[in-house]
Amino acid sequence: MYKGDSCKMGSTVVRGEVEATVEATGANTFFGRTAALLVGGDEVSNLQKLLIRIMVILVVLSMTLCLIAFGYLLGRGETLRDALSFTVVLLVASIPIAIEIVCTTTLALGSHELSKDGAIVSRLAAIEDMAGMSILCSDKTGTLTLNKMAIQEETPIYLEGETQYSLLRYAAMASKWTEPPRDALDTLVHGCADMKSLENIKQLDYMPFDPMVKRTEGTVKLPTGETFKVSKGAPHIIMHLVDQTANAAIIAQCDKDVETLGERGIRSLAVAKTKGSADGPWEMVGLLTFLDPPRPDTRDTIERANLYGVEVKMITGDHLLIAKETARQLGMGTNIENAALLPKLEENGKAPANLMDHFKYIEATSGFAQVFPEHKFLIVEALRRGGYKVCLPFPPSPPIPLGCVKVLLACCLSAPSCLSTTQTHPPIPPSLPLLPLDGHDR
Repeated sequence: MYKGDSCKMGSTVVRGEVEATVEATGANTFFGRTAALLVGGDEVSNLQKLLIRIMVILVVLSMTLCLIAFGYLLGRGETLRDALSFTVVLLVASIPIAIEIVCTTTLALGSHELSKDGAIVSRLAAIEDMAGMSILCSDKTGTLTLNKMAIQEETPIYLEGETQYSLLRYAAMASKWTEPPRDALDTLVHGCADMKSLENIKQLDYMPFDPMVKRTEGTVKLPTGETFKVSKGAPHIIMHLVDQTANAAIIAQCDKDVETLGERGIRSLAVAKTKGSADGPWEMVGLLTFLDPPRPDTRDTIERANLYGVEVKMITGDHLLIAKETARQLGMGTNIENAALLPKLEENGKAPANLMDHFKYIEATSGFAQVFPEHKFLIVEALRRGGYKVCLPFPPSPPIPLGCVKVLLACCLSAPSCLSTTQTHPPIPPSLPLLPLDGHDR
């Protein structure tokens, strides 16, 4: 970081020290402004609207019939007092005062049944809302996927005699393998490499990750006395370590492999080592490929939701190519767009006046990538205004406004953070059978 740079909350200082000034706290921060969207999000549920409609109809009908009865009694010669007393009793008896108690009791029984499957309902109306869902807007990481990077079998090798096994060992040597992992990549490598085979290897020097260098480097000494350097990092950074002229063919092949993998949304980590000694020339060893794989049951869940008439849209902050590859694997369609054409919040934190101009665009897509929390708010709000009932399962992440989300579905949750329905154990099926209980909003 440089003087004047903005450091976001939750950032970790890996190396060095600095004096900083706090610029904003609470609702004035980036995520705080998103959280402020929760304010004033109370909305009458469909069940409440239905009950109010029933009550109004019954009250009007009862009053009409009571007036007819009142006139009939007066016409038969009854006294005004007797006729009025009978009419009042009839009116009180005809109004269904206990309808709310009966409905609450019925929903409470349904909530009890859901609790047997691990879904805790904190808002009873959520049960009926969930039954009428028409679009499920789902996050990707941790919801559709495992939120856990996994090494892929595809491992491009550029140095003769090397394998994925040896490549993982070299990658581990480019980290502090005797200490707890410092980041997600180290965690991934340490979990897959043969760490016991490194017990007799001595690390002479280590260079941690730096935003300027964008790689890590370790100098190691083998039991045989051989000393060399190992580095891992972004492919385009590692490729610049090797001799560009002598390794032109390898660099061209590595570029092609990285591009091919990128088109499929697969990330890659390059590994290189010096030849002969720590001061020897660098040579490219290979690429480790990794991906956050979908949950085993996600595709089946999406197919079942589609059978019930529920469209599933992906809304993620991840890269567009990765989102497209995940959507392809899950059969969600590849019409995934980035956030470039999405509307933005006004200065006062409200949805823009022309929000519905983007409705057809939002409706036609299979999902969006590289979005911020405010984009999620506007996507759900546009769909809601367009007549859809929108549900949104999500893991613990920046909040989504409750005014737009009629119910937060228990299925697909990776953590018990749902505001209306919370899943208390891993996914899924219990809530999906509830989907066909009601039709769509439109």
